Amino acid sequence: MPQTPQAVFKELKEKKFAPIYFLEGEEPFYIDLITDFIEKNAIPEHERGFNQVVLYGKDANVGLILNNARKFPMMAERQVVIVKEAQSIPDLGKEEQQKLLINYIQNPLPSTILVFAHKYKKLDGRLALAKELDKRAIFVRSDKVSEYKLTGWIDEYIRDLGHTIEPKASQLLADSIGNNLEVLTNEVGKMLINFQGPTQITTQHISQYIGINKDYNNFEFLKAIGFRDVGKANKIIHYFSQNPKNHPVIPLFSLIYTYFTRIAMVHQASGASEAQIASMIGLPPFVAKEYLAAARNYKMGKVIEVFRYIKEADLRFKGVDSGSMSDAEILRELVYKILH
Repeated sequence: MPQTPQAVFKELKEKKFAPIYFLEGEEPFYIDLITDFIEKNAIPEHERGFNQVVLYGKDANVGLILNNARKFPMMAERQVVIVKEAQSIPDLGKEEQQKLLINYIQNPLPSTILVFAHKYKKLDGRLALAKELDKRAIFVRSDKVSEYKLTGWIDEYIRDLGHTIEPKASQLLADSIGNNLEVLTNEVGKMLINFQGPTQITTQHISQYIGINKDYNNFEFLKAIGFRDVGKANKIIHYFSQNPKNHPVIPLFSLIYTYFTRIAMVHQASGASEAQIASMIGLPPFVAKEYLAAARNYKMGKVIEVFRYIKEADLRFKGVDSGSMSDAEILRELVYKILH
């Protein structure tokens, strides 16, 4: 089984290096994190000029990579060979080149650390190469963090940095930024540089340092819909229409769809406790309370209608029967149909 990025990164921080790393998956955050750590920490800075090679997949081939990997370090204990954008290696899919790689994997040079940063793609697990990597190398799978797990990921990430975060603040980050971990961690980093010591992160901090309005954001938008607060929902839509780059329409359709899917799940789990509801929809208990309230406001028949409204709005956004309607007008019409 491929190893988790977190476990591998922990070993790296303990200065435990292996001869071969193959990092693959849809989530580039951990691939970059591990690659950058090896690049900056595997050998001393003064040795890197002679003993560290960085190649790029589109400009390399398997033969060139292996020639570099088989070299001995110059006046040092080891060398590092990093292949960035390894998914673009032109001959990686050829059987003969895969055999050459397998031969090296079975007998790697102990003084070389060879790293493949294979982003956005996964090797076919049925290939002999994938099986050999899984057996003999540090084979890392970096998958996207599911949306329902994102608040937990944020909590853990901020805790590892020596801080804590309120549940509502964590939910605000998750709903407003989503599961693009690179963007998310960059925004969190900008905020944390303002704190001198361990801090409890609040929605006020996020509003002040990241610029996510604590009153006009995705979280409050969905809450307004759930509680059928027409005035607040329209104010938020107006705010979004003034900031279209930060609040594109299509992701909002997806958020509304997910929101009502969870309301449908609440209906199906009639009689379940708040804790059970929270576990089922993958959200904190305080959010589960809001979904229970929303389920009282939207009976199952209305939820089914909402799914039809979302489909119609999506088609209009794509130009079907939209006339001259703007994105904001399409969103406003969708929310009107939901709330009335």
